[in-house]
Amino acid sequence: MSDTPPSSQIDRLLRIMARLRDPETGCEWDVAQDFKTIAPYTIEEAYEVADAIERADMDELRSELGDLLLQVVFHARMAEEDGEFAFEDVARSISDKMEARHPHIFGGEDGTMGETRWENLKEAERSEKGETSAMDGVALALPALMRAQKLQKRAARTGFDWPDTAGPAAKVTEEMQELEAASSDIHKAEEAGDLLFAAVNYVRAHGISAEDALRAANAKFERRFRGMEALSDGAFADLSLDEQEQLWQQVKRNEKPD
Repeated sequence: MSDTPPSSQIDRLLRIMARLRDPETGCEWDVAQDFKTIAPYTIEEAYEVADAIERADMDELRSELGDLLLQVVFHARMAEEDGEFAFEDVARSISDKMEARHPHIFGGEDGTMGETRWENLKEAERSEKGETSAMDGVALALPALMRAQKLQKRAARTGFDWPDTAGPAAKVTEEMQELEAASSDIHKAEEAGDLLFAAVNYVRAHGISAEDALRAANAKFERRFRGMEALSDGAFADLSLDEQEQLWQQVKRNEKPD
């Protein structure tokens, strides 16, 4: 752990970014960037933070959080150059927001921060911004599964939701049938989207995050596939489908606790 005050390290990082962005003496690559070209890196760094957390790698998490912080500093520097805002304004904005969203901590109000209270506070913020639709404020850049679930949750708060899991389950079956019946590629793509949206809704009805569930399923599939490759001694692609399936079942059995 460094004895240097955190504020000094933040100031150091801000100075580094200012130097990198200097149009005369800075780095050519950094100077050439804008908000749109940096945005994909920002998203990527957020996922790498999540990956380090998933692997419980604290050293990597420290590094990835630094990479993510650099993205905030990068965007703030570009905005400052445009005369819009600076890093200090970003920090002030989130500080103000967190204090406003926790009146029971910073505002002298009683109670605890339950989900209903949190959503009511956020709803008030959206109203102050002039947002009128329940769909307002759901970021377009979110991963599709996550955005689908957020849209569905927003709709549910207006009462537009099934009372149990039976409705969403039937909708999944219906969308599967419609995909099977689709004749053109365009129609198939549309019905495939409807099926995925319905599946997210069904998962949500069970109180499960579709994004988290699919991430876990991806990890499980990758782990099992690597297990099959290891059992085949590098000849997995040469096996028949039946032989591959036998390895799949063996890997699954090996995962089960004794």
